[in-house]
Amino acid sequence: MNATEIVLPGTVEPEGLQVTTRELPGPRSDQAVVRIEATGVSFAEQQMRRGKYYDQPPFPFVPGYDLVGTIERLGDRGDGDLVVGQRVAALTKTGAWADRVVLDAAELVPVPADLDAAAAETVVVNGVTALRMLRTARVQRGQTIVVLGAAGGVGSTLVQLARHAGIRVIGTAGPSAQDRVRNLGAITVDYRNENVRARVRELAPDGVAAVFDHVGGPGITDSWRMLARGGTLVSYGTASTRDVAGNPRVPVLKLLARLLTWNVLPNGRRAKFFNLWAGARKRDRYRADLRRDLGDVLQLLQKGAIDAQIAKRFPLRDAGEALRYAEQGAIVGKVVLEP
Repeated sequence: MNATEIVLPGTVEPEGLQVTTRELPGPRSDQAVVRIEATGVSFAEQQMRRGKYYDQPPFPFVPGYDLVGTIERLGDRGDGDLVVGQRVAALTKTGAWADRVVLDAAELVPVPADLDAAAAETVVVNGVTALRMLRTARVQRGQTIVVLGAAGGVGSTLVQLARHAGIRVIGTAGPSAQDRVRNLGAITVDYRNENVRARVRELAPDGVAAVFDHVGGPGITDSWRMLARGGTLVSYGTASTRDVAGNPRVPVLKLLARLLTWNVLPNGRRAKFFNLWAGARKRDRYRADLRRDLGDVLQLLQKGAIDAQIAKRFPLRDAGEALRYAEQGAIVGKVVLEP
């Protein structure tokens, strides 16, 4: 059985991605062959092609953070609630930009058969991230939060989950995304043409219960200052340093040091760094938690409580074009690749 894969050979422009074909090994007794129906372009791949993702593998490798597909073959042991022909999702970090993969059966999460594969793909990494960050911040119904980058894949999902929970959302977005973010239920702030911190202060004079910041860099100080007493800053990225030369670990370590310093101040506020892979070494527990959390988000999507935000669909072989499109910004939701 052959697999078509998109290979990132080094620090290249998006057009430098390579389309290759290789023979897949047969699944071990505890594995499955999954025919991929949808995978996504996330910010992680934008960093990886620059060699800037914190713990990416050495080049060359196949990118692809998550996937939705159908089980084609199961090993002898399989998994009790999985069958051939079933639609499933998986969080992979790398390897999903392909038309087939071999994965441990325990990593697969059932997906409702009536959900569109691309729609389900938009909430795999984004939905689990957003759900867990809301839990980390301990935001209550009726409180106000700020979501930076509310038009992005994580941001647009986070806005919807928060609104579903009865939370007031102030979301930042560029000029072209204002209407789309407003339609998700957020109060919008144009980060290009408005002073975000001043505008948030107008909307929430006493500060907000939480700020979700994927930008990092010097602007993280403004996010901290937006908080009310008892509020939580959840930092989950360093997008501002994507194009900065140097060791990719340095911006993250600087950010962690700053958050740690803030946490020792006696002001009643908290600063958290969210890492989706925290606890992954305890594989059985991590997989069980993922199945629970992704299952909850998929149910909300199936019920219509949240909507899939698909920025644009591309054929898998056009991954370079898709990556270039995602990197231009000013999009709402997630770019999806379909083999």
